[in-house]
Amino acid sequence: MKTVKQEISLLLNNLPDDCSLEEVQYHIYVLEKVRQALDVADRDRTLSQDEAENLLSKWLIK
Repeated sequence: MKTVKQEISLLLNNLPDDCSLEEVQYHIYVLEKVRQALDVADRDRTLSQDEAENLLSKWLIK
């Protein structure tokens, strides 16, 4: 697993040279949200595709 510093370095290397600070902040924000979601998925119970579709079908109008 990469360290946070390594992930940020990779992120910065993949952004264009003329990107704004706001764009860098946005990409760091997205990276952190994805990491948090993966941690939750690893820690908590996740649903299978069939379970998710079954739950959603109760909310959707056909």
